[in-house]
Amino acid sequence: MDHYQNIATRFQRTIENIAMSVDQLAEPIAQGSELMTQVLLHDGRLFTCGSGADAAISQLLATCLTARLDQERPALPAFNLSADGGGITAVLGDESPTDIFSRPLRALGQEGDLLVILHSGGEPGALVAAVESAHERGMLVVAVTYDQDPTLSSALQSGDANIVVTAGTRSQRVELATMIAHSLCELIEHSLFGDYQED
Repeated sequence: MDHYQNIATRFQRTIENIAMSVDQLAEPIAQGSELMTQVLLHDGRLFTCGSGADAAISQLLATCLTARLDQERPALPAFNLSADGGGITAVLGDESPTDIFSRPLRALGQEGDLLVILHSGGEPGALVAAVESAHERGMLVVAVTYDQDPTLSSALQSGDANIVVTAGTRSQRVELATMIAHSLCELIEHSLFGDYQED
C-alpha cells in the first residue's frame, strides 16, 4: 500500500500549523526563555513536568538543557519530574494522584528555581498542584498550555509566563510543544553562551 499521500498530507498540516502559530507564540516563547535564562544566571535550577506525551517533551527539554541542543557548551541544571517512575508510583500508591509532581517539587524546589509545565490535553490536576507548590516555594513558572483548557492559565501568577498553543488536535499541540521546547533551549543557549566554543 502506498502511504505517500497520507504522509504528505500530515507533513503539510504540520508545516501550516507551525507557520500559522509563529506570530502568536514568538513573544511568549521569548518571555519564557528570558525568565529561564535569568534563573540560570542567578544559580537557580529548572524543573520540568508533563503527563503522557507532554512528559516526553519535558524530558526532551531537560535533556537538551543538561546536554545540548545544537552547540557545544556547559551543562545547565534541569530536572524532569516526570522521569522518576519509582517516585511517581510511590506517590500514586500512598498519596493523591495530584501529588505526583508537587510532592517531589516541595522536597527539591527552592526559591529562585523555575518550573516548566507542559499540557496538551487530559486531566491537569497534577500540573495545577505542581504550579501551586512552585509558588509556595517562591518559584516562577513557565507554562505551555492550550487555549481550550484555561485551568492551568488561571493558576499562574504575575511574573509567570504562559505560552498558549492554539491547535485543533492534541497531536498538533504536541508538535508545537516540541518546537517550543527546542526554541526555549536555543534562545537560552544563545543568551548564555552566544557562539560558545570549548577550548
